[in-house]
Amino acid sequence: MSSSKALLELTGVETSYGASQALFGISLTVQPREVVTLIGRNGMGKSTIVKTICGLLASTRGSLRFDGTAIAGRPSHLIAQAGIGLVPEGRHVFPNLTVRENLVATARPGPWTLARIHALFPRLKERERNLGCNLSGGEQQMLAIGRALMTNPKLLILDEATEGLAPLIRGEIWACLEQLKASGLALIVIDKNIAPLLRIADRHYVIEKGHVVWSGDSARLRAQPEVLRDYCGI
Repeated sequence: MSSSKALLELTGVETSYGASQALFGISLTVQPREVVTLIGRNGMGKSTIVKTICGLLASTRGSLRFDGTAIAGRPSHLIAQAGIGLVPEGRHVFPNLTVRENLVATARPGPWTLARIHALFPRLKERERNLGCNLSGGEQQMLAIGRALMTNPKLLILDEATEGLAPLIRGEIWACLEQLKASGLALIVIDKNIAPLLRIADRHYVIEKGHVVWSGDSARLRAQPEVLRDYCGI
């Protein structure tokens, strides 16, 4: 896919943890309004890509551009302010703040308001006075998504979107992501549940040992089950 109007573009990105190189020449794009996945086994570099995009790890080589601007080397808070929202693996809600305080703590002006978050996740309205530490895992994930949306991002990244959640709650999260896609928000999604990813996403990048080893749309991935077998153990 052409990158001439890409919202996010990584070209030849390399990242290391100290002396240990973790990413090797990662190139990928996300277009406006597009849903893209990073898939692969645990420990293959998916979360490292996310951390590099968000400025939580510094790239050692390559180019990262977001909305036409180079972001490599910029502090993570400036990358967030540029319009990248993150729902991190493990949720990381503020445990000693209420649901409402979590939502407004890092909010920025825009179409995503408290009222709109409550419409998306009515449970957060019901629990708005509860502390983050008193929520169930599913409620914490809803809160983490709501908190990221309240920054009014142009791109939302979800690392392990439904990990550890009960099937009913997973269904609610997938329904939420479908609504976000319909609203035109660009998404990067990491998750182990391949069936809903194939349904929701436009394109996929398969990551193996810090490399992109395959990329394509859902139709192509369905037609090549050996990709999921070889690189995801499915």
